Amino acid sequence: MSDGGNQEKKKGFFSRLAAGLRRSSSGISESVTAVFTKKKLDSQTLEALEDALIAADLGAPIALRVTQRLAKDRFDKEVTDEEVKTVLAETIAETLRPLEAPLDIGGGSDPEVVLFVGVNGSGKTTTLGKIAARMVRDGQSPLLVAGDTFRAAAVEQIAVWGERAGAPVERREIGADAAGLAFDAVQRARREHLDAVLIDTAGRLQNRTELMDELRKIVRVLGKMDETAPHKVILVLDGTVGSNAMSQAAAFLEAARVTGLIMTKLDGTAKGGALVQVAEKFALPIHAIGIGEGIDDLQPFDARAFARALAGLDEA
Repeated sequence: MSDGGNQEKKKGFFSRLAAGLRRSSSGISESVTAVFTKKKLDSQTLEALEDALIAADLGAPIALRVTQRLAKDRFDKEVTDEEVKTVLAETIAETLRPLEAPLDIGGGSDPEVVLFVGVNGSGKTTTLGKIAARMVRDGQSPLLVAGDTFRAAAVEQIAVWGERAGAPVERREIGADAAGLAFDAVQRARREHLDAVLIDTAGRLQNRTELMDELRKIVRVLGKMDETAPHKVILVLDGTVGSNAMSQAAAFLEAARVTGLIMTKLDGTAKGGALVQVAEKFALPIHAIGIGEGIDDLQPFDARAFARALAGLDEA
């Protein structure tokens, strides 16, 4: 594709991201507008702004940095809504930029084992399928593993993605041992000299001990085959859950040594501030964000674009 085509595609993605984050950005904009009816930046206004940013799911550390930055440069001066949003976007981008981490699978271990984890409905299976399709398109050979052996629909969904991507699928009957399935899948990938093993897992609530124990078992079994496996554990977070993403990330980090995250569903009633909170707290690499069901609706994470969309600013 030409540079012009790529630019148009990027611009289109930003527009859809901005539309998806409109609930968050509108809330932030309304809060900023309400706070700055007096226009002059004083202690009372800064405190109100800090409260508004925390209420928008951005978390206390970011809110404090934004108000401190404004106080340093603009205290007791006239300030506009746009100036506040710009400082907000710059602060978020500076926080998230070191965590930008394009997803590179299949370039190291032979095969590279990647585990996808997250709660029910977070978009794990769809995300795995999109990544598999992109890998095949780039000339790589992934094996898709239907590790959610509790739900027939999940197994079928992986099978559909395998067919769509032109990639093999490892699956078992409903109720089969997920750890045993993962073991067999890695053995198969070794025999067939495949680049990667992409393992779906059952969606599990972070407070369900027995399900988290099963996840730990999968990790242990993979580690016995290769002490460095799983090589990546990707936490898939639902962009609509808001601050609940914090407890989810904490639980999965404890159970499965999460190495990076992807946030999906930023195309609806997204609460995008949650991504900032999780990144701030756990310093997890952010691989990608998703804004729809199509293969190209999962895009590498761009801190500046995300920050500007969240603050309600244009891309430029």
